[in-house]
Amino acid sequence: SFFFPPEINDSEGHPSSSHQTLKGTSKWATSLENLLEDPEGVKRFREFLKKEFSEENVLFWLACEEFKKTEGKKQMQEKAKEIYMTFLSSKASSQVNVEGQSRLNETILETPHPLMFQKLQDQIFNLMKYDSYSRFLKSDIFLNLKKCEEQEENSPEAQTAAKRASRIYNT
Repeated sequence: SFFFPPEINDSEGHPSSSHQTLKGTSKWATSLENLLEDPEGVKRFREFLKKEFSEENVLFWLACEEFKKTEGKKQMQEKAKEIYMTFLSSKASSQVNVEGQSRLNETILETPHPLMFQKLQDQIFNLMKYDSYSRFLKSDIFLNLKKCEEQEENSPEAQTAAKRASRIYNT
């Protein structure tokens, strides 16, 4: 709930989707990177991970992305500590399971640098990529969204029909 990447833009400052013809589920299905670039994709992936009790993985990944953009030593120290306390300490509320965790300690947090969590972030990325991401693509959450998108593309009336149906059910 706390770290959200701002819209990801390409070098010219256009939203990266402008030269991406794929959208929605078809874009998410091409790679975990594409999924994580799309706020809606992140939202759905989090829903799925919540059901699997591993939402902390994507939250940690997002927190690390956000951390890399942090300017100023004081802010970095605060953010690093927050990441450590939330995801990495033995008492963390949303502990992620990574190797090399034990080597991270309070002293490192005193001298933070933008890539201090990179190795751990990469581990979590790979964990998601080879584990939960492939299951996400087979999940009901993903398949239902995909079906809805395909129906909308295939029929202009689909949306009005759906609206009518929801009116009927709501009365």
